Amino acid sequence: MTIKQEIINELEVLLRFNLETTQEGIKVHHDAKPELVEAAENLFNNGLLTQKDGGYLTELGHEVVDHLHTALNLITSKKP
Repeated sequence: MTIKQEIINELEVLLRFNLETTQEGIKVHHDAKPELVEAAENLFNNGLLTQKDGGYLTELGHEVVDHLHTALNLITSKKP
C-alpha cells in the first residue's frame, strides 16, 4: 500500500494544529501552496475542520490528530 500525495498533504495540514489547546486554530491562506489549500478543503469536507481554510479541529479532527501524533511517535522512536 502506498500513501497518495493528497493524503500526505492532508496529514501535513493536520500536524500544524496544537493539541494542547482547543482555542488555537490555523488559517490556510489563499496564496499558500495550492495542494495545502486543497488539503484543508478536503479535511473540512470530511468533517475534521470547522472551515474550508482551516479554522479549528472538530471533535473528530482532534481525535484523528491525536492518533496521528501517537503513530508518528511510535514510528520515529528509537528502538532498543
